[in-house]
Amino acid sequence: MAEETRRPTAVSLTRVGTTRFEATNERGGTLPIGPGDSPEFTPVELLMAAIAGCGAIDVDLLTTRYAEPESSEASVTADRVKNADGNIVENIDVTFRLRFPEGEGGDRARSMLDRAITRAHDRMCTVSRTVEAGTPVSMHSD
Repeated sequence: MAEETRRPTAVSLTRVGTTRFEATNERGGTLPIGPGDSPEFTPVELLMAAIAGCGAIDVDLLTTRYAEPESSEASVTADRVKNADGNIVENIDVTFRLRFPEGEGGDRARSMLDRAITRAHDRMCTVSRTVEAGTPVSMHSD
């Protein structure tokens, strides 16, 4: 059995206007977040992008061992549900579209694409695995 490792990670949020924030990661990258009335990503869109992005990175790591894709895209859809119990996102669906070059390497990458997607979903993608596990979230003031 593999030894458990833990790596703390953090993102900070700074208010830049009414219902508008800027997220900053530990490496100094920034990302604007808004309520959905402007081009900024909403928190739900960020969650969807994180799920698709995490899976896409994992699939890329596995398939590019054999060939660089000619094109690689992922899209994600979901239903935002508001009911008496509160707000939730359901029916999250990620679709990958990859095209590999002709030849032995491209053939190998194509032949293992479905396995790579399954492996990303079942084992590698921290984001989708965390959502599916129902990891508790705590919120509090300091």
